[in-house]
Amino acid sequence: MFGHFLSSEMFNFDYTYLKLSPTFYHLQHPKPVIQPSLVLLNSELLNDMGIVGLQQNELVKILSGNEVPISWRPFAQAYAGHQFGYFNMLGDGRAIVLGEQIANGTERFDIQLKGSGPTKYSRKGDGRATLQSMLREYLISEAMNYLGIPTSRSMAVVKTGEKVQRESASEGAVLTRVMKSHIRIGTFEYARYLDSADEIKKLADYTINRLYPECKHSNHPYLSLFEMIVDKQVNLVTHWMRVGFIHGVMNTDNTSISGESFDYGPCAFMNYYNPSTVYSSIDVNSRYSFENQPNILKWNLCRLAESLIPIVHHDHQIAVDMLTELINDFDRKWKLSYNKMMLAKIGLDDSKADNIELVSQLCSIMETYQLDYTNTFRHLTYHHSLDSKIDGNLESVEWMKKWKEKTHDSEGIIPQSKKWMMDNNPVLIPRNHLVEQAIKQAADGDISLFSTYCEMIKNPYQNYSDRGVFVNPPSIDYEHNYKTYCGT
Repeated sequence: MFGHFLSSEMFNFDYTYLKLSPTFYHLQHPKPVIQPSLVLLNSELLNDMGIVGLQQNELVKILSGNEVPISWRPFAQAYAGHQFGYFNMLGDGRAIVLGEQIANGTERFDIQLKGSGPTKYSRKGDGRATLQSMLREYLISEAMNYLGIPTSRSMAVVKTGEKVQRESASEGAVLTRVMKSHIRIGTFEYARYLDSADEIKKLADYTINRLYPECKHSNHPYLSLFEMIVDKQVNLVTHWMRVGFIHGVMNTDNTSISGESFDYGPCAFMNYYNPSTVYSSIDVNSRYSFENQPNILKWNLCRLAESLIPIVHHDHQIAVDMLTELINDFDRKWKLSYNKMMLAKIGLDDSKADNIELVSQLCSIMETYQLDYTNTFRHLTYHHSLDSKIDGNLESVEWMKKWKEKTHDSEGIIPQSKKWMMDNNPVLIPRNHLVEQAIKQAADGDISLFSTYCEMIKNPYQNYSDRGVFVNPPSIDYEHNYKTYCGT
């Protein structure tokens, strides 16, 4: 009775992924935890998913993995991936999809528990997650959502009452993650590894039906699928660059087919502008630096193209040629998308050479004088200046003169320029030092700063005067020594 009530009235789960070959998944129940207790609950997201009317104590049992209604068929997904350039067979080693929630009658979302115990793919891992790493994912994913960037969402964080052994013993937790789909480039690499064109085709058909139904009308549906994924990913990473976001582990298993950001491990937001910035402690060769993200994206998309060769055309060479043509068009698409975005950040939309040069000059000024990336554009948007510490500097004066000639008239800044800048330049991003402080305090039992931050990030483009420390970068010394970790 209890299980039927939950599944039929509170959750609206479907399991279309299980129509694929069982080689793509393993039916797996979460491992119960000792003492689940709620840390964070995203009520707005629950409502958006149509999950209403459930008592909190019942919800905690579900979102900790301790209660699974009999009608549900939770599963872990199999996939492969290139991690730092090296191919590995992988899979959900600590994540289990409870089901595909049907929201608003038509929209489909995976609801997944992360840190829910070992699976077939755990490779001797414990399948658990630390409270601090799940708090990070909750905060960053929600910040990305309100910054207007396609992303997974976080529904809840539940403490397990158990210790997780990493560098030291840490509090354990389970995160509830919501996403349009957890299909990755690595899922297609896995299908290609099986050396079965039929399995690749079934996966591609499923992806088209679920995420890209417009491809069905194409003369070459799998080629169209690839092209649409390229466009989605170019748009996504352009938005990362817009707000100074560095993913940290752009492996192919962390590159979603749906064009959503996810897996927020060693990620961070750049403060002082330096295109070679790396925060991840494991990225010793700067593979995933801020400036290298578009190059890595292209590399990842090449791996997807290789996986699709057997189904794009029956003639191998023709398939290669067709996919190569699209890959060769990546640089044009990236340049167009990136330039349009950066021009909008300074209130322009014409990609003339002198406008592009104006962007390049500003980036050079920011790098030379170690200016804060977000605040430089914020000051430009609201105060029509760069940074007080370089006021009067010849480069700054010359740049401002050129910029105002293009964006101002006799009455001040042109309204359209102002709008472009306000729409593209956030006032508030997650600041690394404050993120760490909020996470540490929350892990120690004081959720107040974390909760305040979660409320602040809901309006990242509004220039409130009382935001105080939330818009200030850390010290340069802190920034130069800051490292993030994968949390696994």
